[in-house]
Amino acid sequence: QVQLLESGGGLVQAGGSLRLSCVASTTRSIFRTSTMGWYRQAPGKQRELDATMTSTGDTNYADSVKDRFTISRDNAKNTVNLQMTSLKPDDTAVYYCSMWTVIRNNYWGQGTQVTVSS
Repeated sequence: QVQLLESGGGLVQAGGSLRLSCVASTTRSIFRTSTMGWYRQAPGKQRELDATMTSTGDTNYADSVKDRFTISRDNAKNTVNLQMTSLKPDDTAVYYCSMWTVIRNNYWGQGTQVTVSS
């Protein structure tokens, strides 16, 4: 069973930055071949995509975070990061790390809270 552990959330003022990290407890070969992603869920709303990165480095971003958020991965450390800049109060949510393996197993972390004050 793969476990994903997020970190880096917190309270930040509007316009500020945060860097989220997620470490996957799995083998390097499984992590390296998996698609990783970051999602958010605000109170009363459905979980929605922020960004994904495939094993080949292809990225996909939600329109709302393009040019503000950057996803990256370090396959040597089984880590995926989300650099968030120009944060807005609307970015306040619980952020979740997700992993899809080549055999279509899907895993989620427990989430990390990001609160952006105005």
